[in-house]
Amino acid sequence: MSRTADVIIIGSGVIGCAAAYYLAKKGTSVIVLDKDENIGNGGSARNGGGVRQSGRDPRELPLAMYAVNNLWPTLSEELGVNVEYHKEGNLRLGKTEHHLEILQGLTDRATACGLDVRMIDGAEVRAINPYLSDEVIGASWCATDGHANPLMTTLGYYRAARRLGVQFYTGEEVIELQTIKGKARRVITKKNVFEGEKIIVAAGYESRWILESAGIDIPMSKDLIEALVTEAEPKMFPQMLGTADADFYGHQTNHGSFVFGGASGFETVNKDNGHNMTSSITAPCICRGIMKYIPKLADAKIVRTWAGYEDVSVDGVPVIGEIREIPGLIVACAFTGHGFGISPIVGTLLAEIAREEKTTLDLSTFRYDRFKAVI
Repeated sequence: MSRTADVIIIGSGVIGCAAAYYLAKKGTSVIVLDKDENIGNGGSARNGGGVRQSGRDPRELPLAMYAVNNLWPTLSEELGVNVEYHKEGNLRLGKTEHHLEILQGLTDRATACGLDVRMIDGAEVRAINPYLSDEVIGASWCATDGHANPLMTTLGYYRAARRLGVQFYTGEEVIELQTIKGKARRVITKKNVFEGEKIIVAAGYESRWILESAGIDIPMSKDLIEALVTEAEPKMFPQMLGTADADFYGHQTNHGSFVFGGASGFETVNKDNGHNMTSSITAPCICRGIMKYIPKLADAKIVRTWAGYEDVSVDGVPVIGEIREIPGLIVACAFTGHGFGISPIVGTLLAEIAREEKTTLDLSTFRYDRFKAVI
């Protein structure tokens, strides 16, 4: 295996694998590095699978809408893997007037950007999903939202990239980025030295420390989010669910199991030990919320719980694009838990940037240099 390629990608999550695939599809040689021994073992293996446009910051909406309209519908066929994509709507639920105010604000901002999303009352909520309780007094409804399987999507991009010649090195912890004559050129790991004409850093929260070795700091923090999966249940509903207060979010899978995520507010005191450990507090907290919204799941058995970190941007939207101070260095991080649904278009855009092509969408709002101190 070579240690030199046109593009070096750091991070084998869904975005890194997607970028590798779209680059290789155009004939660009690519090496992907990850410190973990397993592909996609960060946020890509630990998220709820939402493919949604609603509830997003307006700056992200063009990416989400493009992905839903142009990339997700044919992704399974393109990758040769069933990514279990369902475009059957997203209900974001409210139980109080305050919840409805939050949802109305999100809806107003989204419709102003051209998204077809609307507020509905409790009766219409239950007409769409009869399993929801009478406590739900309203919701936002986006019929073109949906969900997919994060593991299968990441695996699909990985396999497709491998077929096109992309080399993947796991167990390679990056310790430094090096420039030659002012241009990003080398990636130093604990084991090896890799060289490329372009370097893409897409390693979640770890991106911050990797970029710091080149003098670049992305203002972001990490948030521990937990998830759970139930035993298979009879088919109930196809929609993605969320709530105004983010009590929980989730959906029913093709297998019949439900995957739900959420938080208890105690994440910052959880033990970590480098293994993204769950707590005994969060899963029961998520379950109590679920039972209030979906009483029929009160007796559903929990099979497994897991935890993972979101890379949270200080202003709520990701950093995507070139680092102008260091030619050849490209970044995609700080997705704030919103990265999976836009991963196909982000991978496409990263490939275009690395190949110095005109990008499909304008990325100026995601520039690294948007962060400025207030004087």
